[in-house]
Amino acid sequence: MMILRRSHERGYADHGWLRSFHSFSFAGYQDPRFMGWGNLRVINEDRIAPGTGFGTHGHRDMEIVSVVLSGRLGHQDSLGHGSTIGPGEVQRMSAGHGIRHSERNQASDQETHFLQIWFVPDAPGGDPGYEQRSFDEADKRGRLRLLISPDGAQGSVSIRADARLYGGLFHGADERAGLQLDARRLAYVHLVRGSLTVNGQWLQAGDALLLQQETELSLEQGQQAEVLVFDLASPSGTPGTDPSS
Repeated sequence: MMILRRSHERGYADHGWLRSFHSFSFAGYQDPRFMGWGNLRVINEDRIAPGTGFGTHGHRDMEIVSVVLSGRLGHQDSLGHGSTIGPGEVQRMSAGHGIRHSERNQASDQETHFLQIWFVPDAPGGDPGYEQRSFDEADKRGRLRLLISPDGAQGSVSIRADARLYGGLFHGADERAGLQLDARRLAYVHLVRGSLTVNGQWLQAGDALLLQQETELSLEQGQQAEVLVFDLASPSGTPGTDPSS
């Protein structure tokens, strides 16, 4: 089974300093059909105006991943980490039993465009944690590069959730890739930019394809395409907790 969801069907919020598209229910946007997919709970496509950002706030019991698409994102947290995330870098913050952090666009003349992605952890609680890693474009060109995994395989960022995230760049007929899927698990494809054909479905930037009981993923006919592919645990109950809590 495949469910195609177009970019314009997502939730949207304009706060002036922040413009955000919500792939799943989040804060003021609530849609009971899209409360998450497996243990993937949130994908927010955020654009932060220059010199603004999220003030210090708290999280718990969530694995939070940031992928910067353009601009730079400053990060500070209650563990003492202070860093700047740029394009090609992936950051993971494990909220554990509780963490406080802030995120800010430190530039005075450039918007920061990034994806904020939340996974439900395998177990609640635990110590909070942090990891950040850079991935070369060449490693993602015409293939799916493992970015996140439970065990940090292949130099990926580790995560406390039964989930894997792949990233790929595709342009032209010669750049194509496939991925074997476990029919007992779920998959989710998010097209970051460009256009791409996924299992016969044509996707444009912001579109998503939700897959269940599928055994293979085929990516081809990309045009300046950047894609994220999620391999996810099937839910044993509710797909996640309300991120506004």
